[in-house]
Amino acid sequence: MITPLVATKLFVPKLRPGLIERPRLSERMRRGTQPKLTLISAPAGFGKTTLLAEWLAGTDSKKGVAWLSLDHTDNDVAAFWSHLTAALQNAATAAGADFPELAAAEQSPDTFVAQLLNALSALPIEIDVVLDDYHVIDHPGIETGLSFLLEHLPPQIHIVISTRADPSLPLGRLRARGELVEIRSADLRFTPAETSAYLDGATGLRLTASDIALLCDRTEGWIAALQLAVLSLKGRDDAATFIAGFAGSDRYIVDYLVEEVLQRLPDDIRNFLFHTCFLGRLRGPLCDAVTGGSGSRAMLDMLDRQNLFIVPLDDRRQWYRYHHLFADVLLAHLADDVRAELPVLHRRASDWYEQQGERFDAIRHALLANDLERAAGLIELAAPDTQKNRGEAILRGWSKLLPREIVRNRPVLGISLVGGLVSFGDFDGIEDRLHDVELALAKLASTASHEVVVVDEAQLPRLAGAVELYRAALAQVRGDVSGIIEHATRVLELAPAGDHVGRAAGSSMLGIAYWSRGSLDAASKAWRAGRDGLERAGHIPDVLGVSLALCDINRARGRLSEAIEVCEQALRLAAAQSGPTLRGTADMHAGLSDLYRERNDFHAAHKHLSRSEELGEQAGLPQHPYRWRVAAAQLRRDEGDLAGAIELLDEAEHLYVSDFFPPVRPISAMRTRVWIAQGRIDEALRWQRENALGIDDDLVYLREYEHMTLARLLLAQDSRSIDALRLLARLLDDATGNGRTGTVIEISILQALAHQSCGDANSALAAFERALLLAAPQGYVRLFVEGDERTVTLLKAALKRGITVAYTRKLLAAFGPMERIAPSHTDLIEALSDRELDVLRLLRSDLGGPEIARELMISLNTMRTHTKNIYEKLGVNNRRSAVHRADELKLLVRG
Repeated sequence: MITPLVATKLFVPKLRPGLIERPRLSERMRRGTQPKLTLISAPAGFGKTTLLAEWLAGTDSKKGVAWLSLDHTDNDVAAFWSHLTAALQNAATAAGADFPELAAAEQSPDTFVAQLLNALSALPIEIDVVLDDYHVIDHPGIETGLSFLLEHLPPQIHIVISTRADPSLPLGRLRARGELVEIRSADLRFTPAETSAYLDGATGLRLTASDIALLCDRTEGWIAALQLAVLSLKGRDDAATFIAGFAGSDRYIVDYLVEEVLQRLPDDIRNFLFHTCFLGRLRGPLCDAVTGGSGSRAMLDMLDRQNLFIVPLDDRRQWYRYHHLFADVLLAHLADDVRAELPVLHRRASDWYEQQGERFDAIRHALLANDLERAAGLIELAAPDTQKNRGEAILRGWSKLLPREIVRNRPVLGISLVGGLVSFGDFDGIEDRLHDVELALAKLASTASHEVVVVDEAQLPRLAGAVELYRAALAQVRGDVSGIIEHATRVLELAPAGDHVGRAAGSSMLGIAYWSRGSLDAASKAWRAGRDGLERAGHIPDVLGVSLALCDINRARGRLSEAIEVCEQALRLAAAQSGPTLRGTADMHAGLSDLYRERNDFHAAHKHLSRSEELGEQAGLPQHPYRWRVAAAQLRRDEGDLAGAIELLDEAEHLYVSDFFPPVRPISAMRTRVWIAQGRIDEALRWQRENALGIDDDLVYLREYEHMTLARLLLAQDSRSIDALRLLARLLDDATGNGRTGTVIEISILQALAHQSCGDANSALAAFERALLLAAPQGYVRLFVEGDERTVTLLKAALKRGITVAYTRKLLAAFGPMERIAPSHTDLIEALSDRELDVLRLLRSDLGGPEIARELMISLNTMRTHTKNIYEKLGVNNRRSAVHRADELKLLVRG
């Protein structure tokens, strides 16, 4: 379970007066900021946190410090990264830099860590990231993400981990690379000199050198034991006798000394400690509420002054916590009567937090009190805001803690917990939970209504529709498109008119079903209804997500202009919102980049792609890393960098995050199209075999893009044009009947090429004319240019017949060098620099852009600038044409 951000976890502990200076450790910490990781690993009570505070107090004030004190609630992926992001934002702000809003709970850990790395790389300042008490973390997802972060850490970021046990991180690899500094218990133990300095300053006793040496030997320099020994020595006349009888192992020392300390404390202080040691955070009014007394603020101040193992959590000393070791031992020494009181004490803490409006802490203490009925009621009240703020992970965590018998007769709570589970793809037991909700609703209308518990009655009217919505989601998981339509239709029948979010979700589910079937007109109508409902409800980030679906659908419908307007309208809506850039904005720019690329407007395409990259993944939906790379790959391909396109598609496939959109353009098929363009027919044929694709397959929309890719593969094989025509004829009938005009245009172009290959010029021109007439109003270009000289032949024939003359000339011009007069050879020799000739030479190879940059030992941006200059000087607009022109002009000497 995750909890909201706790600001007191982000405060660097203050140094206490009388601190013993330990220059040997401070110097080691300063040297340790050069490697990636400093690990401070030692058992409790060895002064790890104090060392960190001392080190940070002496660091350069221009550096940022991102401090995070971890506790058990952070052993959750979203909670951990959310708190770490908040710490980084605090550090950047304090150092005068900006750090973007990142939403860990709304996306996959891999995607979030990639976003975090991008944000860290862009920081203009150095930051020390301190993770204190890391031993509470053992979640594999957190450790995997932190390992990846360490592996790719920018040079201006340094991580310090303080822990009681070594973390499951690649310490061996870091150690071998010299990227790890380690400080362990042997380093942290007080030396005899440090022990003497501490005891002289802390006790006021005249201890002999032999007493000090004996105490140092008995405690082995363990700081916590020395602190407790000092407390035990105060007021004694028999210091030497006490020290002489002091023995035992670490834990026994602590137990012994705590008992000594507690026995010597006044009853009121001892009772206060025992009755508050279970609280993770301490504040005067909270402690008053828990103990049933008064004066807790004064008590906390006194404990702080007397150094009784209490740590201030904020600058104003309003919030404190006990030293963890001290709290652990206090809990272990609770008398039976106090231990029996713990549920009552937790309940009082829960009541206090609820009165302060801190519902999440109220829920936590109710759960710790095992007061599950109370916790259930509080969770029910917290659920709406939790859902609106995309806190599905919190709901999911609560669902794991509440037994079914508690939830069964709480329909409002039950449906909220279902939402948290479904949002994470956790469908196990969902049908049973929905059945419980329906039974509870039926009881409300019967004589058994007294058995049903409803705390948030305002949510009751939306429950019946919500049940149908989640049944639609279950149908989608099963691939039951008819079931999706049936249940989504019921959502719209049952959801109240004012439930904009519920009705929008129902409409969007219908849109998914129609889209999966290829009924794009109906899908577009449903998605528009969903978008409008979300806008009315003020869920603007979700509006952007729905706009992505509308963009993709309109493109398949052959409506590029409408797709562009959908994206631009969404951007205008996002820009009108106050606060940080909305998530989804980066996706809109990536979508626009691909649309303008299709229109051959490479300037606009690069502009939007760069803007998407500049905004970063923090302004993107979970699918943004995948979508951005696909758009970039398509642009690379059209500019002739086929190897670069393959690299990006491979990355996109690795970063793919599933959403509710049907996978209508699989990356494997996109990659196969690039292979075909590269002439790598064997790889393309392997893809066909692995996906069991054939010309006589039953046609379904979800495989339409793959079947059109198969048609391209057949055309690339000289003897398979007839087979391609058979497949294309079947695809054309299905696409035409369902209004998929974008698909019809592509199929018609491929049919024209197939007829041309078979020597049927009239049929080729008829198919090509159909493509031109459908494509001209929307400005399609790249679908035509993806062909080769055969497409140029068809364009010239269409031009002679007067078919869409202006548009046909535009398409011919897009082929570049085939229709232009080459500049003089002499001018080019003077115009191209030596470095541009080096780049041009490597453009003839199979190397991708990053590989060329590495080969020439230049940055990727510099390589792209050289490439752009080469294209301009040669009068071309893609890599293939540049190589062709270079060969024509004999610019390069073949090696």
